[in-house]
Amino acid sequence: MSYERDPHKAVDHILSYRHLYAKARAERSYIEQFRKSLKAILMKKSGETTIGAQEREAYAHPEMTQLLDGLRAAVEEEERLKWEMTAAELRVEIWRTEQANNRVEGRVTL
Repeated sequence: MSYERDPHKAVDHILSYRHLYAKARAERSYIEQFRKSLKAILMKKSGETTIGAQEREAYAHPEMTQLLDGLRAAVEEEERLKWEMTAAELRVEIWRTEQANNRVEGRVTL
């Protein structure tokens, strides 16, 4: 990681990842909401008469399991990006603390 010692690079890293994180978050939100629609569509298409049976068929349908696989991937990507950005933020905080410590040490040695 090129931003390990330079706070400016850490901030640049955050800025460069912000759109990727936003896109990943939007994708996850869309999939979570679409899951409800897909469930309703699959329940309607199931041909079952009871709600329980319709729901069972909807959850067991290959389209639903495929959607859930997509949700898993979307959450994984969002979390990866979130923690990369969090790490960059922490690098800035570490740098800030080091700078404060250096100032204190400078005063003590005088």
